[in-house]
Amino acid sequence: MSNEVRRFSHGSRVPGWDDAVDLTKEPASVPDPATTPVPDELRAEIEAAMAKYPDRRSAALPALAAAQRHHGWCSPEAIEQVACVMRLTPAYLTAVATFYDMFDTQPVGRHRVYVCTNISCSLRGADELCERIEQAAAGDPDISVRHFECLGACDIAPMASVDGVYVGPIELDEVDELIDDIRNGRPPLPRKQLRLRPTADSLPLDGKDNG
Repeated sequence: MSNEVRRFSHGSRVPGWDDAVDLTKEPASVPDPATTPVPDELRAEIEAAMAKYPDRRSAALPALAAAQRHHGWCSPEAIEQVACVMRLTPAYLTAVATFYDMFDTQPVGRHRVYVCTNISCSLRGADELCERIEQAAAGDPDISVRHFECLGACDIAPMASVDGVYVGPIELDEVDELIDDIRNGRPPLPRKQLRLRPTADSLPLDGKDNG
């Protein structure tokens, strides 16, 4: 039996973590509003986020999130547009976007599947689950599957976030159904969604779900 810990053998799982810096580039300046077109809807969302903070840089996260929703990922164009509205350099925003896992700085499918592979989920078979989901979604450009270090839902391990919806525990024999739901625009495994689970307040006094 191999003692190799595969999940740490290639450093970070965040795509692009080991991309080299281009030292030949000139320092980026704040984009010129006259030559940087920004969609009105995106501009309005960024300005609304900036209005909530005394320091405009504090709005970097919601501004980048808005750009990612608009463009599908934090592309150079998206970051340039955010920088233009916020009057910051693209380099500043790129540093923020590459630090946080939830921002994509490479093209991805419109459906994002994050499989938690931290300790609780890993002990419950998350690595095999992730491999099975990757196999089921292989070749579909609309579905991006990746490991995620922790999604904070240990009570439903092994689990995944599907376009922000927490689903679990996911059995291996439910993977094909999960991917089919995603491809056909249906809610992913509704019976396994965390938000649809009964709360303690909704249970009878005996603590059993008799419904």
